[in-house]
Amino acid sequence: MKLFIKDVGELELQAPISVSSLAQRLGRKSVIAAIHDGKLIDVRDEVERGQIEFVTLDHPMAPQVYRHTMSHIMAQAVMRIFGEDKVLLGIGPIIENGFYYDFEIVSGKIVEEDLPKIEEVMREIIQQDLPIERFTMKKDEAIEFMKGKGQRYKVELLNEMQEEIVTFYKQGEFVDLCRGPHLPSTGIVKHFKLLSLSGAYWRGNENNPMLQRIYGTAFASEEELNKYVEMIEEAKRRDHRKLGPALGIFFIDYDYAPGMPIFTPAGTVILRELMNFSRELHLTSGYQEVMTPLVMSEKLWRMSGHWDHYKENMYFTSKEDQNFAIKPMNCPGHILIYKNKPVSYRDLPIRYFEFGRVHRYERSGVLHGLLRVRSFTQDDAHIFCRIDQIEQEIVGIIRLIERIYAQFGFEYSVELSTMPENHMGDVETWNMATESLKNALDSIKLPYVIKEGEGAFYGPKIDFHVKDSIGRMWQCATVQLDFLMPQRFDLYYVDADGSQVRPVMIHTAKYGSLERFLGILIEHFAGAFPTWLAPTQAVVLPITDRHRHYAEQIVEKFSHSGIRIKLDARHETLSYRVREAQTMKVPYMFIVGDREMSEKKISVRTRKGADLGAKGIDEVLNVIVEEIRTRSLKNLLEG
Repeated sequence: MKLFIKDVGELELQAPISVSSLAQRLGRKSVIAAIHDGKLIDVRDEVERGQIEFVTLDHPMAPQVYRHTMSHIMAQAVMRIFGEDKVLLGIGPIIENGFYYDFEIVSGKIVEEDLPKIEEVMREIIQQDLPIERFTMKKDEAIEFMKGKGQRYKVELLNEMQEEIVTFYKQGEFVDLCRGPHLPSTGIVKHFKLLSLSGAYWRGNENNPMLQRIYGTAFASEEELNKYVEMIEEAKRRDHRKLGPALGIFFIDYDYAPGMPIFTPAGTVILRELMNFSRELHLTSGYQEVMTPLVMSEKLWRMSGHWDHYKENMYFTSKEDQNFAIKPMNCPGHILIYKNKPVSYRDLPIRYFEFGRVHRYERSGVLHGLLRVRSFTQDDAHIFCRIDQIEQEIVGIIRLIERIYAQFGFEYSVELSTMPENHMGDVETWNMATESLKNALDSIKLPYVIKEGEGAFYGPKIDFHVKDSIGRMWQCATVQLDFLMPQRFDLYYVDADGSQVRPVMIHTAKYGSLERFLGILIEHFAGAFPTWLAPTQAVVLPITDRHRHYAEQIVEKFSHSGIRIKLDARHETLSYRVREAQTMKVPYMFIVGDREMSEKKISVRTRKGADLGAKGIDEVLNVIVEEIRTRSLKNLLEG
């Protein structure tokens, strides 16, 4: 039996050997797990052939192991505090950058004030460095074992398992049903923090009991932990769900319109500017703007395939014995425009775009400010083209996306998603569509990763994920290639020889959802939008009433140049009004008093607190006009 060990070479074995024994034989220290033939395994697992790579704390896969163990340490701490007979265990998986565990406290409740106490007991468990042991049971024995402990949620999981032999892990007095892998002992990773407490339905089903979920994170070093915690705190300060309403941009009325944002005049200004920017780029790139109905017949959605593949996410209504759907997507409307008149091969490509309002049902538990909503606007576009035009059209879309993201200073990554299990059409068509997207990406040497099985139900897609100012990634733009809807709607164009040929359809959105993109921007800029996007771009602050007339003249002059400027002549102190303007993230404050009146100037301050001194009115006006015209991300008056 031959085993190939990364960084060691080939080893011949006479019998299976555990990962820990193999590491010890080879003098490899600090091994916490291994990757065997691509699968993460426990140090207690035995291997005999194939390929193996040792995992230590600095390995990219190590967090999956030590965060899983930390979730068990947390559960053990909760049981020590509240009593083993008072804690019903749910599940405790790892998640991106952390872990959680779900609990039901019998005749009690975990509160935020308990988290430091739980952390303290977790540190005691880590200090004890308890060995972590693995053992197995027959399924029926395991059910009786968990029944004896009163762990009904674990019994439910066991009843649904197909395996006849199940795995448990034990550390001290704590035992949990778990597949692993886990660390060899509780004392190996010491750097952790509990982050939050929330409610969570058992198994994500709102018909099940509500449990309590504690989120936490852990890292191999204190430096990594501190860096992550700082990022989390900064994310909280930037949270668009707090900043948006505080800045008067939007709000959500959960009594009357849950998941459907309501935009104030300030928020509408920002959305309008985003749409204007997108509109300019689309029109100069050969797109034509269209508008399609919000409500259309159920027959249309059956034909498009949405009825079969997306019905659970749609809203419906009936009138005069006819069934209608509120559109979840804009593509069928654009198809109707294409079908409205004959199309020649000379007309292709045809590029339509629309700021289309769509509605999609999302469960209340997953709604999240502007990032996960039920009603939103897409800068949606559809291109109808010949097969020989696919690659150049995809490249053109990508260049347009790059232009938009460059405007906001975004870095991004790209994913290519392939055929999902729930799909329309045959495999051959899917393979052709997927290959077309690959060819376009390869032709411009754009790096990408492949996401198997994550395409739309009608075609493969390219997704763009942008990185914000604190390093978080957000999925925004998408490009989807579709050979199937043209077939379902019997679309065709007349070719040079007079024959009818099926066009190809490309679905694309650049912002994606305008609401989601705005939520990302609020957090990216921490509410301090660049001047071209700021709802109020400047505010004039007369020191006293006798300076008001001069301030009004400034407001009028700047307004005539298209600048969004306001007068704040309230009977509050100047410092109070300056602070309020800064709190509302207004880019510029113009202060006018006796000196400014006599010199025909304005004293300029910025929201960052910079005092730029007295400047000529025309000088300031020209700089701000240029800043807005170029959609600069910088405050040009600061140099």
